[in-house]
Amino acid sequence: MAATTTRLLLLGAVALFEPVNGYQIRRELMSWQVDQWANVNPGSIYHGLGGLVTDHLAVRHDLADGARDVAVYELTEAGRAEFDRLLTDAIVAVNVFDRREFHAAFGMLPMLGQEKALELLESRRRALDAAVIEFPVDSRAEDHPHVPPHALRGLQLWGAEARAELLWLTDVVEDLRSGRLDLSSEGWTPPADDPGHQMTADRDRYREMIGQRQPARNATSQ
Repeated sequence: MAATTTRLLLLGAVALFEPVNGYQIRRELMSWQVDQWANVNPGSIYHGLGGLVTDHLAVRHDLADGARDVAVYELTEAGRAEFDRLLTDAIVAVNVFDRREFHAAFGMLPMLGQEKALELLESRRRALDAAVIEFPVDSRAEDHPHVPPHALRGLQLWGAEARAELLWLTDVVEDLRSGRLDLSSEGWTPPADDPGHQMTADRDRYREMIGQRQPARNATSQ
């Protein structure tokens, strides 16, 4: 689960800003606090980028950027297909015991566009609605004599969390359908000091540099 979440986050971060260097990806993902909820640490980010290159999901370009050398990453066609697959699966597949993949996918929702995001979230809502039925609202100890009472309380907690997500998800779906939640670039404008502005400028410069040289060799190290 953790490896899949890490790969989804890395593919998504590269797709958002490509071509993008490893430090920028690390900074962006750390701003999402992935070390807190996805168990992704800075070291695993660089290691994971190397894994994407090894698996032919990304290509690495080693560029001379002024006085320093920089490794810049872009997704391959296979990488884009894998990202789409992981993103879709993370949204529609319900696991009431572990929502890390869904949290990662939801952070990339604008990449799907309004219509596709609505379609996938509606699918998740139907699956979650079916899953909630498996968790009774009130489990009495006398009805389950072979189960420790504290375990029944734990079951109630899982059910309460699943029902809370269902209520939240219903609101999100309705907001998407009505247009109150706008996933387009017009829905939210980054502030002037947002690091994304510099990443956009760097992306344009990296594209020009890559276009001026021969196709880079694949490498597995940062």
